[in-house]
Amino acid sequence: MPDTLAQPVSHTLEIKHSRFTAHAAPIDGAAAALAFLQQVAVADATHNCWAYRHGQDYRSSDDGEPAGTAGRPILAAIDGQGFDRVVVVVTRWYGGIKLGAGGLVRAYGGTAAECLRTAPRQPLVERARLQLAAGFEDLGALHAALPAHGAEKRDEQFDSHGVRLRVELPAEQVEALKTRLRDATRDRIRIYNDDLHD
Repeated sequence: MPDTLAQPVSHTLEIKHSRFTAHAAPIDGAAAALAFLQQVAVADATHNCWAYRHGQDYRSSDDGEPAGTAGRPILAAIDGQGFDRVVVVVTRWYGGIKLGAGGLVRAYGGTAAECLRTAPRQPLVERARLQLAAGFEDLGALHAALPAHGAEKRDEQFDSHGVRLRVELPAEQVEALKTRLRDATRDRIRIYNDDLHD
């Protein structure tokens, strides 16, 4: 599996008087990628070009540079460095010397690749989602079991019967969590696979 970034990073290169600054960050989807773009894009810079990959979902933008000279090379840098769930924004301040199409491809792709090459990596762990339905009497056992198996709450709804939880956890922890909950509650907690993505 590819890696994601352990934390946001940035890297600056100067190429023929133009300054290129790459900002990269881990993302959990397209909305996070676009929010990061809004956060780091510099309004008075010449261009804010970007790309992200989140599994099979990817997009890129040349932001006014000639088509194919910025966004695609940034995306190629993400893939070439073996990353997923990552967004990279490369901001350019024009320095007065035209780089030409090949020069732009090398500048944008190179700045993005260098930023990612030196960045702290974090292995991506395959994640699973479950829905759990528990009565009030089993809430203690349920809440004790979740952190022990790396499960994070995505949603929690109470009704007259108890609670319905959506959780996300490392895929290899699913069976251990199911066993623990079954043993702790005499099999009273109902567990469903949750394929509803946010």
